[in-house]
Amino acid sequence: MRLRVLVLISSIFLMSCGIEKKANKAFILGKYQNSIDLYKKVVSKNANNGKANYFIAESYRLSNRPKEAEAYYAKAGGKGIDKDSVQFFYAQSLKANGKYAEARQQLDEMIKSTSNNALKDRAQAERNGLAYLEQLNEKTSYYRVKNLELINTPSSEYSPVFLNNELYFTSSRGNDKVYEATGTPFTDIYKVASRGAIVDVATVAPLPAGINSSSINDGCITFSPDGKTMVFAKGNSGKRKSTEDVDLYISRFRNGVWSDPIMININEPGAWDSSPAFSPDGRTLYFASNRKSRGRTQISYGGTDIYSAQMDTRGRFSRVRNLGPEINTPGNELFPYMAEDAKLYFASDGHPGYGGLDLFVVKRANGKTVIENLAQPVNSSGDDFGIFLFRPDRGFLTSNREGGKGDDDIYTFVNEDPNLKVVNYYLQGITYTQDKEGKLQILPNTRVNLLDGKGELMQDYVTGDDGKFLFRVYDNEDYNLVGETDGYLVKRQPYTTKGRGVDPSTLKDLITNVTLDTILVLDKIELNKIFALENIYYNYNRADIREDAAKELDKLVQLLIDNPEIKIELSSHTDSVDTDAFNLNLSQRRAESAVKYIVQNGIAPDRLVAKGYGESKPIARNTNPDGTDNPVGRQKNRRTEFKILEIGVIPKSLQGDEPIDDEEDKYFNEGN
Repeated sequence: MRLRVLVLISSIFLMSCGIEKKANKAFILGKYQNSIDLYKKVVSKNANNGKANYFIAESYRLSNRPKEAEAYYAKAGGKGIDKDSVQFFYAQSLKANGKYAEARQQLDEMIKSTSNNALKDRAQAERNGLAYLEQLNEKTSYYRVKNLELINTPSSEYSPVFLNNELYFTSSRGNDKVYEATGTPFTDIYKVASRGAIVDVATVAPLPAGINSSSINDGCITFSPDGKTMVFAKGNSGKRKSTEDVDLYISRFRNGVWSDPIMININEPGAWDSSPAFSPDGRTLYFASNRKSRGRTQISYGGTDIYSAQMDTRGRFSRVRNLGPEINTPGNELFPYMAEDAKLYFASDGHPGYGGLDLFVVKRANGKTVIENLAQPVNSSGDDFGIFLFRPDRGFLTSNREGGKGDDDIYTFVNEDPNLKVVNYYLQGITYTQDKEGKLQILPNTRVNLLDGKGELMQDYVTGDDGKFLFRVYDNEDYNLVGETDGYLVKRQPYTTKGRGVDPSTLKDLITNVTLDTILVLDKIELNKIFALENIYYNYNRADIREDAAKELDKLVQLLIDNPEIKIELSSHTDSVDTDAFNLNLSQRRAESAVKYIVQNGIAPDRLVAKGYGESKPIARNTNPDGTDNPVGRQKNRRTEFKILEIGVIPKSLQGDEPIDDEEDKYFNEGN
C-alpha cells in the first residue's frame, strides 16, 4: 500500500513537471494563453504554487489582461522570482480593477522595502498618479460617451478610423481560428457606411483578401488625407516562417483597387511596430514600437514608445524619431492620433491614469508640452485607447470597460464644452534668391525645416516650382526656418508667432484658421562672394568683442555650422579717420579678434582667414564733395564682412540622410 502511494505521488510529480515544462516553453514563445491553460492545471492541484501563479499572472499581463492577473499576482512568489516586480504589477492589476486603496497600500509597502531604484521611481510615479486622480475627478467634464452598439459584438472591435463616410475598424468577429498568445480569434479589418456616429450595420464588410490574411492578425489602419495611401499592421501568425512580431505595411489605391501590401522600411526586425496614424497633412506617420534603443535618435524609454517618421512626396519613409520622455514612459504608450487641430492623442499606462490604458492629449502652451488625462467618462479603470475625431467636438474611442458588449468595444463621444474653440495657425511662405540686379526670384525644390525654440525639428517641406511651403504652427512661440538646396548657402531665419494670435473668447465659430506669411531668401554659393555682417561694433580704438557684436558673430558661427563645406575670409574695414597704418593695424586686430571668437565657439581654425583692410576698400564717401564730414558714409565703411574663399565637399560624417529601402523605392517608382 505504501509503495502504491509512493508510485502515485511520483507519477503526479512527474506529470506536474511535464506540464510545467510545456507551460514554460509556451511562455517563452509568447503563447501566453497556452501557458495560462497549462499552468492552471498545476494550480488546480496546488492553489498556492507561487511559481505557477506568477507565470499565469505574467501571461495575463503580457497579453494585456491585467484585470485577470490580480488573483494570481496575490499568490505569486518563490525562488528566482523578483518580489518587488510582483508587488508592483500586483498594484497595477488592483488599479485596473478599480481597487485604488489596495493598490496604494501595495505601492507604499514596495517603495519602503525595495532597493531597486528604477522600480521604486515607477512605483512612486504610480503612487503620485493615484493622488492625481483625486484632483482630476474634481474637474468638470463635458464629455458624453456612448457604446456604438450596432457594430459591437461579443468579439473584439477596436481602433476606429473615419474616412469618406466610412468607418474602418479592427475586429475578431467571424473567425474561428485562435491566436495562441491571447486565446482569442485572429483579427481582420472591416468597414461600414457611416454618417458620423450613425452607422448602416447592413454594410459591414471585411476589407479584401490581400489586406486581410487568414490566421494572421490584421488591424490598426490609417489613411493619408487623400485616402489613397493605407498603412496598417499585420501580426505574427505564430508559425516559424512568419515574421517575428508585428510589422507595418503600406498599400496604394490604384485603378480602383488596393495594391498588394508591402512591408515599409521603418519596421525594426523582431519588434512590435503597430498602431499607425498619419498626421493631418499626410507628411508624418506616427506609430508605436517596442524596439530597443539604437543610436541618439532612437532611445527606448521602456515598454512600447511612440515614434514618428517622415514621408516624402514619393511615399518613402525616413528619419524615425522617438517622441521623447515627455510623452514616452517606462510603461506603454501606443495608439497615437493627430487631430486636425494638431493635438496629439495617445493611450498610456505609464502616465497617471485610472488603470490599464488611459487616453491622453498633448497640448502646447507657450512652447511647452503639457500632457493631460482626458478623465472620466472618456477613461475608466479598463483599457481606453484608439481615439479618432471626425469633428473637433466628437469622435470615436475604444474601451473594454464594464458594461460593454464584448472584449473591446467602440464607443462614440461628444465634447459639449461651451468654450471649445479651435484656432489653427499656419505659416505659409515662399523661397526666393536674388539675381544679379538684386531682384527676388522664386527658388524651387528647396527643403525648408521648421525648428522649435529648442532647435528640435518639428516639420519639413520641399517646395515645388512655385517655391511655396506651409507649416502648422502654434500661438505665442518662437521658431527657426532653415532653408537648404544644392548650390546655395543654408539659410536660418527666426520667426515668432508672439503677438500674432487671436483671442478664442472673441470667436463665434467652432473652427478658425489663421494664416501667417513670410519669405525665405537663400544666397547662391559663389567664390569670392562678399556678405556684410550687420551690427558688428567695437569701442573706439579697441578690438574686444562687445556683447552686441557677439550676438551677430553667433549667427555667423551657426552659418558655418550649417554650411560645413565653405571656407571664408573674415574682413574688417574702417573709415578714413587717422592714418592708413593705424587703420590697417586696427582692422587686422579686429578681424583676428572676431576669428578667435568664432574658433572658441567650435569652428575649425583652418576654415577661417582674418584680414584687415583698414580704409583701403570704402563702399561710401567718407567726406562730402565740399570736404565736409560724411557721417553716414563713414558708418557704412566701418563694417565687417565675410567672403567665400573655398567650396569643398561636405564630410560624410556630417551628412544626415538616412538610407531608403531598395525594394520600397522600386515599388514607388513603378509607373512614375
